[in-house]
Amino acid sequence: MSTAARILIVVCALFITNTTAQAQKTIRVIASFSILGDMVKNIGGDRVEVSTLVGPDGDVHAYEPTPAAAKAVSQADLVVVNGLGLEGWVDRLIKASGYVGTVAVASTGVKPREMKGEEKDGRSMIDPHSWQDLDYGILYVKNIAQALTAVDPAGAETYTALARAYTAKLVALNTWVKSEFSAIPRQKRRMLTTHDAFGYLAGAYGIDILSPMGLSTESEPSAGEVMTLIRQIKQENITAVFVENISDPRMIQQIARESKVTVGGELYSDALSKPDGPAPTYVDMFKNNITKIVAAMKKGL
Repeated sequence: MSTAARILIVVCALFITNTTAQAQKTIRVIASFSILGDMVKNIGGDRVEVSTLVGPDGDVHAYEPTPAAAKAVSQADLVVVNGLGLEGWVDRLIKASGYVGTVAVASTGVKPREMKGEEKDGRSMIDPHSWQDLDYGILYVKNIAQALTAVDPAGAETYTALARAYTAKLVALNTWVKSEFSAIPRQKRRMLTTHDAFGYLAGAYGIDILSPMGLSTESEPSAGEVMTLIRQIKQENITAVFVENISDPRMIQQIARESKVTVGGELYSDALSKPDGPAPTYVDMFKNNITKIVAAMKKGL
């Protein structure tokens, strides 16, 4: 074999290797909090490397960005946020990082739920917790898949297939949730949680939610508001009372003691559990929450 032929073979091999490496490039994605991070992993598969700013059991409302977070964002190919005002800190984080890439808003297309009685600058506040409605969770999947495809067109087939499979799983989960609540009379679907994070769940599945706090875990109810809740729990025989993984449980425990009801366990609202916990994924979060909520409601039948 001639020297020229050998050189040609080496050049072709290098070209093929380089092309394959480019096609298999890992996309670096920053997700604002753990629930979104899990969704991105399900849709991106092996093509994505996901980092989450607010991790398991973390409170996205109270999060304060760090220099390390700014550095991670600056190196990302894609940033995925919830939107609807959930991440009040995200704009200044992105500005500080110097990131100029795509910021995908997972909640795009959601019909926002207005919070009656909660205002900011003279306007009703918007509830950002729309992932608590599985129909909107499915919309998140579509939006994330589109964002991944836009930054990595070579992975379009992978993202489409994984999003389709994940959507089918969420549709089946939604059917199960509706079946579970169908066993509870509508007037008995009442529950108390720490902060107002389950409004979309309530709207989707016909539940009345009480909470001593508002949208943010940083708000504090007055003593009068707490006493009103206690009287309501007693009068209406509400048996579904829960703490949340991201909130201080002491207030709910006090309300439960004075109402003479048992706390039905811990729900996951704004964050997943650690891997060894009961809610390490979005799907597991729903299974954990719904199982506990339905069991507590049945005690009041």
